[in-house]
Amino acid sequence: MLALRLTRGAHPAVHLRRLLVSTAAAGTGFLLLCTLGYAMAHQDDPRGSLLRLAWCLTPLAATVYFALAVARTDPGTRPRPGLAAIGLGPARLMAVSAATTALSCLLGSMVALLFFLHLRGDLTGMPFDGAGASFLAPEEPLPLPAALTLLGLVPVIASVTVAWVMRPRDDRPTGTTRSYGRFGARGTSVTRETFGSYGRFRAGSSAGSRAAGAARVGAGGAPPARASETPPTATPTDLHPNTLPPLPREAPKGLPWGIAVLAAGLAVEAYAGRTHATPLPGGLTGGAPGTLIGWLLTALGLALAGPGLTHLCGRLLQSAHPGALRLLAGRVLMAEATRIGRPLGVVCAVASGTYAMTTLHDTTTSTPDIGPLTTLGLLLVTGCTLATLATAAVEAKHARADTTAALLRLGAPATMLRSAAALRAGAVLALFGPLTLIVAELAALPLTH
Repeated sequence: MLALRLTRGAHPAVHLRRLLVSTAAAGTGFLLLCTLGYAMAHQDDPRGSLLRLAWCLTPLAATVYFALAVARTDPGTRPRPGLAAIGLGPARLMAVSAATTALSCLLGSMVALLFFLHLRGDLTGMPFDGAGASFLAPEEPLPLPAALTLLGLVPVIASVTVAWVMRPRDDRPTGTTRSYGRFGARGTSVTRETFGSYGRFRAGSSAGSRAAGAARVGAGGAPPARASETPPTATPTDLHPNTLPPLPREAPKGLPWGIAVLAAGLAVEAYAGRTHATPLPGGLTGGAPGTLIGWLLTALGLALAGPGLTHLCGRLLQSAHPGALRLLAGRVLMAEATRIGRPLGVVCAVASGTYAMTTLHDTTTSTPDIGPLTTLGLLLVTGCTLATLATAAVEAKHARADTTAALLRLGAPATMLRSAAALRAGAVLALFGPLTLIVAELAALPLTH
């Protein structure tokens, strides 16, 4: 009931993202049901049915990944002060996020079932003159338990993934021990306090705050403005580095592993390209089954290397005596490398795979046209990855809202913030664009020779 109330009272943009999740779940559920229909119509070809079921795992993974990104940006389930007092602690908010995701995916699964039954002719008669009889099996009775099991994959996997990722965590560093001060007060400091410090607590606090303010002014920071004063207008060269996003403590550690997995995937594709071809669903022909494994390894390697490459973009932007604009753009990229780097890597993997499949289809004269199910799968994977990247960008924008507000209070022009965003996009495109083309050419080379 609480999940329904939060869903009903959300912002229209949040409803749009949830509707997109339902649409993706409907497309994936329809592909799974079509796989079931093909298995019923071609009972003598279990290998082809298993191949089509394995082919559906890519749209399933893209849909779950998109649902997770939408759940992370949902403002209704974001922890806020005071919610724990009314019973909405981190565990309860995690359960609400999982329930909301399950509801969105269940809506899409029901739409997929109704559309599948309509195409089979179970509701109003078979449309399109029986054009989909090869994968709908209209003459066979539909096994309802199998259909419900396939339709339940997306809601169950998506909700479990959201619950696992958004579970409450202990943010304290490992190895720290809790200590208890005098009179049972909890704390992490183990330094002994003298008896007079209790009497000087308030005076020490005020004196410490005045000393900290004086230290900030002496270090180059600006004193807090009074209510009657207006903030000064600052140029981009007048901005203090303390207003920029803080540098991450350490760079993402997945870059070496990503490069290794990417090289392994390309090697598997090159080795599998020498063997006999295996037909894929929808009229594509793509190498041995090892080629599919190589594509999956390539996508995993790009996803692992994405945060490290984004962090490298930010570091390169700040090299060679940067100004305020390049410093701001580079700091933001380094701070958001983990948040937007992995979706960038996934988009790079999908783009390279699509380019390789298109090149393979154009250079192979004996390959028939791509079928409707393959087109639907490609649209699902591409749309989910692009929507995930856009959702991660929105999440990153909300995460740096305090920094943006601080820059605007200091008088930074809005054109500077837009220029920094354009510079970040250009730097990312300059690195990931050629990388996508290189990986796509290397992936398609063994299949076209």
